[in-house]
Amino acid sequence: MKTFIQEQHKLDCIETIKTLISYPSYLREDSQESTPFGDDIQDVLEETLNICKNLDMKTYLDPEGYYGYADYGEGQESLAILCHLDVVPPGNLDLWESNPFEAVEKNEAIYGRGSQDDKGPAMAALYAFKAVIDSGVQLKKRVRFIFGTDEETLWRCLDRYNELEEPSSMGFAPDAEFPLTYSEKGLLQVKLHGPGDSQLTMNCGKSLNIVPDEASYKGYLIDKLENELKSLEYDYQLSNQQITVKGKAVHSKDAPDGINAITRLVTALSPHTENKTIAFIADKLKDDPTGQSIFGKIEDDISGPLTVNLATLNINNNESTIGLDLRIPVTSNKEALVKQLTKSLAEYQLDYEEYDYLASLYVPKDSLLVTTLLDVYREKTGDKSEPLTSGGATFARTMKNCVAFGAVFPDSEVTFHMPNEKMTLRDIYSSMEIYAEAIYRLACN
Repeated sequence: MKTFIQEQHKLDCIETIKTLISYPSYLREDSQESTPFGDDIQDVLEETLNICKNLDMKTYLDPEGYYGYADYGEGQESLAILCHLDVVPPGNLDLWESNPFEAVEKNEAIYGRGSQDDKGPAMAALYAFKAVIDSGVQLKKRVRFIFGTDEETLWRCLDRYNELEEPSSMGFAPDAEFPLTYSEKGLLQVKLHGPGDSQLTMNCGKSLNIVPDEASYKGYLIDKLENELKSLEYDYQLSNQQITVKGKAVHSKDAPDGINAITRLVTALSPHTENKTIAFIADKLKDDPTGQSIFGKIEDDISGPLTVNLATLNINNNESTIGLDLRIPVTSNKEALVKQLTKSLAEYQLDYEEYDYLASLYVPKDSLLVTTLLDVYREKTGDKSEPLTSGGATFARTMKNCVAFGAVFPDSEVTFHMPNEKMTLRDIYSSMEIYAEAIYRLACN
């Protein structure tokens, strides 16, 4: 099979990844800056578009700064490559061996925040495209690189893009795993609001997309709570008259693999309080990450079961709030599930609020897009793995006929969102080979 990638493409790709890592492009919630998500994100977006312009692409920057794109070629049909330039915060800097925003090349890898998610894969795809153009082939479809800016939060960038821009004929997002992900569950995040409690105060959980590994209680029920925890044989710690129940944190999409500390705490607490919010959790959510007490058994052969993560619980004198993260099988009806949930809430004096929703992704395995990408991956690697389904979410689900395609290989070390995030040179170069051939087959034939 012909290779498009030359040594200069590899060198240019590596230097560009290092450049983009130098921008601390994570969202500051308290930012007072004039751009939608902060000046650092705006700066990396503009830098990326300048790089594309220097590659002879036509660029466009949304006047409000939500997104940008770079085009090459002409025609009604287009191939979209969906990337994001925002990153998660670096977290505890003491856990990093180097500055997360000063790319370091060592041990045959590039270290830095965004190296694996998603600046590294995005630039691997961009310079793979450059290699295809440099080979002299003629495009039959326009190629468009779309750069989003708040993928790690609420996807407002692509919401705006889809409001204002034309749909593409097909596409892929280099922001997941090889061989490819053709099915992603729907993502529904909700908040359930109820009355306050003058005797019970709780503040548990941090993020809707994480199964909580700790949940604490401090108050007049502590002795009864401890006896219940001992009886249930749940892991906990007692310190300074506060009990902290222990669990196991995993991503919400993998909720059945975790141990939910909040549900364990509530299970032990519920016999000793008449709080309606506690009762709802104990009666309806229980310690069941599939939500069967509310919804019945919900699953399909494509994407598996419904999962429900009780992610946050806050109770004070004024109100109570439950935060839930649901991952919905691709053939299930979201409105029907919401109706069932709302019905269950009524007897517990709880109100429903939709916080975020992302529709599911499903592109049939026998489609031209999936078969073409899968053929390229298998021919380049010799790996005959089947395409994947996921409870996670990528930009691919924002458009029709679009899938997630690399750049994490089955044997890659997954380091995104972690200290010392890295992408190996092998993964960069191998993904460039795959992306170049994929772009050639999808846009030139």
